[in-house]
Amino acid sequence: MNPLSVFLRGSLNDYRISSTHIGVFAALVQYSTDRGNINPYRAYSYEIMKIARISSLKTYSRCMQDLNAYGYLKYEPSKKKNLASRIRFNE
Repeated sequence: MNPLSVFLRGSLNDYRISSTHIGVFAALVQYSTDRGNINPYRAYSYEIMKIARISSLKTYSRCMQDLNAYGYLKYEPSKKKNLASRIRFNE
């Protein structure tokens, strides 16, 4: 099943999820789809932020940490500028 559909169904009654979370998750799905639906995959924050139309790294980081903490995905941020973060959709 499509990760976005799973996310939207799961978050339907989750008051913690905002429109920003939905936008970031949709951008993650689009990024994965453009690369052949690989799971897990690596991505740089600026790549996802561009798709999600987010300009603040702080907002992006908060959303990714929230989605990880709420169990919608597994996010392993990279502490190195030349290494993309690892992202995995929960199934």
